[in-house]
Amino acid sequence: MLFAQESANAFGWSFSLMPLIALVVAAAVSAAELLEFARGHVEFFRHRKLVATGHTGKLLHDELGLEVERVAHGPEGGDLIIGGRVAEGKVEAAFFRDPLTAQPHEPDVSALMRVCDVHSIPLATNRSTAEAVVQLMKQA
Repeated sequence: MLFAQESANAFGWSFSLMPLIALVVAAAVSAAELLEFARGHVEFFRHRKLVATGHTGKLLHDELGLEVERVAHGPEGGDLIIGGRVAEGKVEAAFFRDPLTAQPHEPDVSALMRVCDVHSIPLATNRSTAEAVVQLMKQA
């Protein structure tokens, strides 16, 4: 079971000890930023269950040696798969998208963001927020 033990932080967010964390990138520009961010927290991510869209998962595995469950590429439904996991209560945080690049699957990215909002899942769409979410998760 993914959520065997939980603890709450000062904001009331509950994080399990072995959360499933979604790492999503909607463009190559953000991929470099995500890699830099993940590299700075590689030990944190190494001890978490990770899920990512196809290319992002491959990048994180190949570049940082992280074990990542890879779902379909974003335009092939990967963002929707991760959104489904959020709705099922299997994802505790999601990270990154590129706000400057129009995506052919933009409705899927918007749906993922919306489902995170509906289920109160931390969604870090930029580096500063991602740093804050990781710090909170480390404290939990």
